[in-house]
Amino acid sequence: MSKSFNSKLQLSIALLFCFLMSYGQKIQKKPVEKPNIILIIADDAGWNDVGYNGSEIKTPNIDRLAKNGVVLNRFYANPTCSPTRASLLTGRPSSRMGIVAPISDKSKTKLPDSIPTLPKLLHQNKYETALIGKWHLGLQPSSGPKAYGFDYSYGFLHGQIDQYTHKYKNGDESWYRNGEFIVEEGHATDLITQEAIQWISEKRDAKKNFFLQVAYSAPHFPLQEEQKWKEPYMHSIKNSSRRDYAAAMSHMDNSIGLLLDKLKQENLDKNTLIIFMSDNGAMENWDSKGEYNDVHPSNDRLGDNTPLRDWKTSNYEGAIRVPAVFYWKGHLKIHKNESYISVIDLLPSFLFLVGDKNLPQSIEGKNVWSAISENKAIPNQEIYVRGHLQESLIQKPWKIIRTRHLAIPADYELYNIEKDSEEKNNLILQNGALAEKMKIALENQFKKDAKEVNLDRIK
Repeated sequence: MSKSFNSKLQLSIALLFCFLMSYGQKIQKKPVEKPNIILIIADDAGWNDVGYNGSEIKTPNIDRLAKNGVVLNRFYANPTCSPTRASLLTGRPSSRMGIVAPISDKSKTKLPDSIPTLPKLLHQNKYETALIGKWHLGLQPSSGPKAYGFDYSYGFLHGQIDQYTHKYKNGDESWYRNGEFIVEEGHATDLITQEAIQWISEKRDAKKNFFLQVAYSAPHFPLQEEQKWKEPYMHSIKNSSRRDYAAAMSHMDNSIGLLLDKLKQENLDKNTLIIFMSDNGAMENWDSKGEYNDVHPSNDRLGDNTPLRDWKTSNYEGAIRVPAVFYWKGHLKIHKNESYISVIDLLPSFLFLVGDKNLPQSIEGKNVWSAISENKAIPNQEIYVRGHLQESLIQKPWKIIRTRHLAIPADYELYNIEKDSEEKNNLILQNGALAEKMKIALENQFKKDAKEVNLDRIK
């Protein structure tokens, strides 16, 4: 081999080495893109109340997120609203904090203020935070969002409100901004949307990343929608209650579209992760007697959870398996995700996205971002949900449900929810060994819960 060839080879190797070193340094120096996060929460929207799941209700903007993002086909919340919101903000089962039902006691029940919360943890990562809409984790301004880390908050503290007076069913004030009760005119859906848009375009610190939780009152009763929202369903939906419910969903969906348009106008659409979810499954009906001075009619039909079983408040699929979509323009591959994901997994996943690897010990959820973004399996996933008088444990593909009674032993049901999403076939007797194993796992979770729980009736 000639000296000339050797010299050329050495020069080539040196140049290649320099290129690789330079390229590697560029890779290392490239900043990690931290997204803004907008979490949109519907109130009592059922599995079959969104267009992408086959509903007769038109939800083109939610469907647009689903068509261009990741549909979480097995996303689990809690049977009612306060528990889901508590789990979301703490990354742990709400029953650990004694919250297993909607909060209705102004003086006692609230989210504990000693536990690390999502907005507080995001603060540590230089994020600005806002909650606009429904709170329902403390009914006094002193136990509102500000006490748990939100920089800005606006909306209503209670679980349900008249859409125009914005008062709770017993007449309590609920509409507020930053800890002060206020009086405003307008439909709650419109006011929440206007405030969210204004916060994005005018009120936030444009130099910071942000987390914005937009929690609608729709489609929760009382249903008070203008004719323009009912008109598309006058011929397709005969039941007037269901038609009013559909109108509330369409009104909210249109508002989501306005919010998406504003993000694009502000050039925020490319670096904003948008999540849509419902806080629990739909209610079947509503008896309005004794509420709001009886000015609102009862509803014999509200949401639609088909083909899933049962309604809000139970631990069957119709109550806890809810619509959920992740959309992040240019960052997520379009697919229907079949991973079993819990609401408690959102907090650690958000923290991963913002670069925070130091999770507090109180967090029980998992970082499931790789499952969402790359459709990877989640090993050893166990989802525990406790409601009023039932609790359930899911270990794919099985789900065990325990129904407790005051004077007689508890009932157990076992379902293969992969094969039987309608939960028609209780297989407890045919799978004795598996059932015993899951009973033990369920009881182990139950023992971790707070000794005292709120058992307020449904709100």
